[in-house]
Amino acid sequence: MNKSKIWLSSPHMGGNEQQFVNEAFEANWVAPLGPNVTGFETDLEQYLKEDVFVGALSSGTAALHLGLILLGVEPGDEVICQSMTFSASANPIAYLGATPVFVDSEPQTWNICPNALEEAIKDRIHKGKKPKAIVAVHLYGMPFQVDAILEIAQRYAIPILEDSAEALGSTFKGKKCGTFGDLGVLSFNGNKIITTSGGGALVARTKAQKEKAVFLATQARDNAPHYQHSEIGYNYRLSNICAGIGRGQMQVLDDHVLLRREMHSFYRNELEGASGIRVFSEPHSDFYSNHWLSAIVIDATKNNGKTREDLRLAFEAENIESRPLWKPMHLQPIFEKYPYYGGTVSEELFANGLCLPSGSNLTDDDRSRISNVLAQFVH
Repeated sequence: MNKSKIWLSSPHMGGNEQQFVNEAFEANWVAPLGPNVTGFETDLEQYLKEDVFVGALSSGTAALHLGLILLGVEPGDEVICQSMTFSASANPIAYLGATPVFVDSEPQTWNICPNALEEAIKDRIHKGKKPKAIVAVHLYGMPFQVDAILEIAQRYAIPILEDSAEALGSTFKGKKCGTFGDLGVLSFNGNKIITTSGGGALVARTKAQKEKAVFLATQARDNAPHYQHSEIGYNYRLSNICAGIGRGQMQVLDDHVLLRREMHSFYRNELEGASGIRVFSEPHSDFYSNHWLSAIVIDATKNNGKTREDLRLAFEAENIESRPLWKPMHLQPIFEKYPYYGGTVSEELFANGLCLPSGSNLTDDDRSRISNVLAQFVH
């Protein structure tokens, strides 16, 4: 008998999504505007608090792209970017003809290293090219070292584009991720903590920033009775149908965060005392991760020579999805020619780290199957 697939992070519906979608069909609001779009934006603003303005977009990548435009990034500029991240954090830099400058992680949060960040800023300024922006990521839902990174950015007067695509529901010192940067980015891709099928959002500090983002996201159409365009625009607005899914998902967001955190606790319990295996966890109580993905690092020298890849293949044999950590951007063929600052933290994490099934909809049977694989691997 074939065993059903256990996914790394699959969509988890709450029950009321269909209601909002049906309302959109009944009112014929199937375009990239409408009451669900407005309502979803309001829901997010109220959730994030901090007097922010949210523009719902077609993807987190779109939000990153528009965020860089709003920060004034142009061809020939340089943008610092955390190296250990998904390529969507870096690709929009290339869209604009700018140069990415990659920075290593630090071992506590796996996010952008304050020391390497300052080294990069100083060196780029010395070379006559002050970076135009910093893309800092909350990896796997873990907040970056907010105080240290913000202090450096403010001291050098470089704005932060906060990539919170994986961190909706995470907090640092009680404040929601997505609200620390000059602009923030959220993602509602199918594998995220909540989903709109595909989708994202830009979190702005001012109403004017949001309005500019929405203007650019709707093909930059000028205020005229005919179609007139004075700027390059994009087709980046979220549809009213997808926003309806998002409205239903917002009703279960906190529940999903708690369920993901329970999966993290499950792994900590399963692997307690296991030699050479470390579960990625918050450094201290200032950090509160949604644990979008639970992850481990395996030291084969302390684990009878068993590697990350051995465990991944053991899961695969049982039809359970797991995945190596993000391959750092400075190691990617498309980005390896660009500047890089730091040591080998991100490289070692990639070589030895594994993301484990983390969905908020995993069952007791799923956990039992996962537990069996882990037990066989550890012993």
